Amino acid sequence: MDHIPRLSEVLYVGLCDEIGTPTEVAIRRDVRDMEEMIKKPVQLCTGTIYLISGSYREGFRFDYSDRDVMFWIHSHKMISKLSQSSIYDPSKHTIILMEESDTPPGFVKLHLLTQPRDDFIQSALVSLNGIHFLSNLLWKEKWLQRTEENKQYQNVDSHGPCSNGYFHHIEFDQALCLSSVHWTKITSNWIERCLHYTWPPEYVLTEILKNGFHCVAIGNNILSPSYELEWRLSFSQAEQKLVCTMNHTQFLCYGLLKIFLKEVINHSIREPLLCSYHIKTTMFWINQLETIQWYPNNILNCFWKCFKYIIHCVYRGEFPNFFIPQNNMFSNKLIESTRSCLLEQLNQYYRMGVSCLLLSPTLRSILEPALRTPSFVVHFFEGHIKSVVEVDFQCRDEIFSIFMTDRQYKEIVTQFKSVERLWQFSFLPYQTLTLQYCTAQTFINMVFIAAQSSSCRTHKERFSLERRFCNILKLAGRIGCVSDLLYLALYYYRFGRYHGTVRLIHFIRKRLSQPFILYNRLGGQGYEAVCSLSPSQRMKMAWADTLKLDASVLYIRELLLEQ
Repeated sequence: MDHIPRLSEVLYVGLCDEIGTPTEVAIRRDVRDMEEMIKKPVQLCTGTIYLISGSYREGFRFDYSDRDVMFWIHSHKMISKLSQSSIYDPSKHTIILMEESDTPPGFVKLHLLTQPRDDFIQSALVSLNGIHFLSNLLWKEKWLQRTEENKQYQNVDSHGPCSNGYFHHIEFDQALCLSSVHWTKITSNWIERCLHYTWPPEYVLTEILKNGFHCVAIGNNILSPSYELEWRLSFSQAEQKLVCTMNHTQFLCYGLLKIFLKEVINHSIREPLLCSYHIKTTMFWINQLETIQWYPNNILNCFWKCFKYIIHCVYRGEFPNFFIPQNNMFSNKLIESTRSCLLEQLNQYYRMGVSCLLLSPTLRSILEPALRTPSFVVHFFEGHIKSVVEVDFQCRDEIFSIFMTDRQYKEIVTQFKSVERLWQFSFLPYQTLTLQYCTAQTFINMVFIAAQSSSCRTHKERFSLERRFCNILKLAGRIGCVSDLLYLALYYYRFGRYHGTVRLIHFIRKRLSQPFILYNRLGGQGYEAVCSLSPSQRMKMAWADTLKLDASVLYIRELLLEQ
């Protein structure tokens, strides 16, 4: 393919349509950032913290991507030196020492220093020479059992350190991890390397070090006698921060490599040798060590540089982990025969040059118009241009995918305090919009859960409580989306205020019949009527959502069967 700068710009714009514009990717990340900020206090209250990780959290929305979720118990504390045990209270914390002296690079043994404080730790213990260690096999077995017992999940199976299955038709990988902020000795070289090459920027590195890392329940070599005691170091939080430091050309090149891997290299291969983590690692190494012009009209050259790095790693039979280079990610996985086959396949694409991208249906559809017509030109800034209604559809889908599922009144109160505290700070526009939506949902959940558990002795007490609840639901209707007023109608109906219910339903129907209403992927024909308003006002006037009814909460008795 000639005229590389022209084709690069065509590819850049096409990838913006396929993967997302800078605004769309920023929206996805901002919404998830705010969701984490809101839910973190509730998670600390319950003692179990969870984190969405992987490509979804990084900002990709591929149809074939699953959701990666990491869980960990807040009271489980991992340390890298015995002296660090003085920081924690043994009566409140389970203290675990990471031992890396006789383990492969990137793996540790977990030595329990205190009495186990829960049955999960207790069930995963094995004794070796009188010392208690955590077994990754017993840990995974217990976690898989717990996931299978949750009736919300279907087709649950084991996948590496995770439980794999489906939740409401969404595929997920869930791992119960152990968390630490005490970096091990072997990671010190990575920290020094980052400071030397100034990537990532120092403020990002500081945040990464503050957030720490995790251990997941999987060993290095299943044939090794010590396999059961080995736990792999996981840097998912750090990886997400590193991806967010990339500019949009870098992010699209990362996505381009993922598409090429899925549709070309691993096409029709049941057990591929290369995975998306190798792609991510390639991007990290190239960003840190190579000097590349990451511009839209150079994205083909950027891809080619990354592709050559992958071939080089396969040729050597070594794919160094970005955080711990001593950890060869091909170890025990790439034997000589399979390496030769993979290398021949990659060399075949290499001989084709960048035209190998045409083997991908997605990339071919982007590039073919420019190849058929030499005069076909686009400018990279066209990939940044989307209408207000298109951006709002994207934003709406992201925000409405948040589930505020706290069922205990104590958790709801904690969440209410969380959103109340967050309103004192300034955030980015789409983070503020997410906070506005979650505040409305918190008010709604709080009313119905409180109404279900409250008991009034007199009519006066009941009337006073109902009036307060109605005022809270009215406030939720004023700050939330148009359809949130339907929760007030449900509340009116539940307590016999039928005339009020009918009047409110007529009012809501009138508002929902406006041509600019956005519902799922429908509507928006007259959206120019509200385009001049702020995002907050557009949500209150033009966004509608399906009502989310928690099966454990009573809204009205007529809906119990459906729930």
